[in-house]
Amino acid sequence: MNELAERFESGQPTPQKGEKLRCDACPVMCYIAEGRTGACDRYGNFGGRIVRCDPVTILEHRAEEGGTIVPFDAGEQWDGSLVNKSRPFVSGIGAGTTYPDYKPAPFIVSQEVEGVDLVTVVTEGIFSYCGVKVKIDTDRHLGPETAPVRAEGEPVGHVTTAEYGSQMLSLGGVRHLTGGSKAEGRITCRTLMDLCNSKPVELAIDGGATVVVQAGVPPVIDGKREERMRVGCGSATIGMFATQWRGLVDEVVVVDDHITGVVSEHQAGKVIGWSETGIKILGHRSTPGRYFKVSEPGLGWGGTTISDPLEILGPFNPKKGARPGLSLLMVSTTGEQFGYYELDEELRPVEKPFPERLRKSVRLIEENCEPARCSVLFMAGAGGSLRAGVTENPVNLTRSVQGLQTYVTCGGAPVYVWPGGGITLMVDVSRMPDNSFGYVPTPALVAPIEFTMRRDDYIRMGGHASQIRTLQDLLEHGGEYFNEREQRDAPARNPWPLQWFDRPRR
Repeated sequence: MNELAERFESGQPTPQKGEKLRCDACPVMCYIAEGRTGACDRYGNFGGRIVRCDPVTILEHRAEEGGTIVPFDAGEQWDGSLVNKSRPFVSGIGAGTTYPDYKPAPFIVSQEVEGVDLVTVVTEGIFSYCGVKVKIDTDRHLGPETAPVRAEGEPVGHVTTAEYGSQMLSLGGVRHLTGGSKAEGRITCRTLMDLCNSKPVELAIDGGATVVVQAGVPPVIDGKREERMRVGCGSATIGMFATQWRGLVDEVVVVDDHITGVVSEHQAGKVIGWSETGIKILGHRSTPGRYFKVSEPGLGWGGTTISDPLEILGPFNPKKGARPGLSLLMVSTTGEQFGYYELDEELRPVEKPFPERLRKSVRLIEENCEPARCSVLFMAGAGGSLRAGVTENPVNLTRSVQGLQTYVTCGGAPVYVWPGGGITLMVDVSRMPDNSFGYVPTPALVAPIEFTMRRDDYIRMGGHASQIRTLQDLLEHGGEYFNEREQRDAPARNPWPLQWFDRPRR
């Protein structure tokens, strides 16, 4: 690494002890006093040199346990053997960046796997073009589509199209990070970093709800913790459970903001011989037994504004089967709300004590609901400067990734790479080690990223071959900004990143 440091020497005179050092790890170029850190809290001046304050970490993957993270530890003797005979993988956490952009990546590591010589290029990317996609498992109405989402009063994203049983937010992006006020950029950056590091964040939606979001944790909507995700829309619920209700009740209505289902009219009811009841639903009839727009979206039954489900019923028709004593079950798509009614002499539904014979079917709906949780996916584009840390001709890396010759990970976690131009990726932050993300006050997020490929492919793409180091050399000597840290556990469910190459070449 001494040779590499000399190659990119800034030309400034060597600072004297006690002088401030200028950090070149990002465009801010902080002057840092001895014993202090820069604006990003990631680099500091310790012992008269710039030091990365977090460890460069090695993912130790074990076949049975899944893995732990072992940081470099310069304070103990090591005989060179692999710890616990695990399979190591160098992650980008704490590795440092390629800034100034003409530098090779901080670590370019060779390792043999199943007789194949591989190279992993390791860095921390500075991402201005980045954001998060948040999936919130709930039927509750969070806000109108495209409504601004705010953190600490500043706009940080918007509500996007809802998905099956979930509300979706799109947060961050370059326009919020750098295209607005300084406060907007600063708060957007902090919000993204907290979400990506699986910390709770309170978000307020214009014209809608306030929601506390944390990766892997149930959402809290207007102060209420959500417990379960709906089993399906009202129509799907009818299809799944019609046979459970046959012979126990005369009619079932599953209330839903999207498609409210009516068992006597639904095809599922017709197939099993369900009798007509003369029921009338106040909504837009789609197909038999399926109704749109029975209510506006809200926080009530099935994601509607309804607190009394009888609001969606019109008069029962005696010519089509309505009669005094006809029994009616109304239930939401999560089974959280339910009621039992019988028609009186004037064919009006009257609420009655809920019968034991129907409790099993309501519990069955609840049992089929997934636990509600928030999912946070980090999304970013690997820019030209980051790719230049891999190869002198960056487009070759893009083509290699898109051609499935190069495997991309973030902190050892598998990513999804979007098709089309560039290297646009998404990763589930809950699969990444704790506190994988940092920031620079430009503002931008900093995230670990690793590119793994066969050595011959790396040489062929014009990679920085002279900077390739063996894993053993890396473990023994560290790097330019080397600093030790204590051991941490790694997510157990991730595959060993190098197993992607444990197969014959196509």
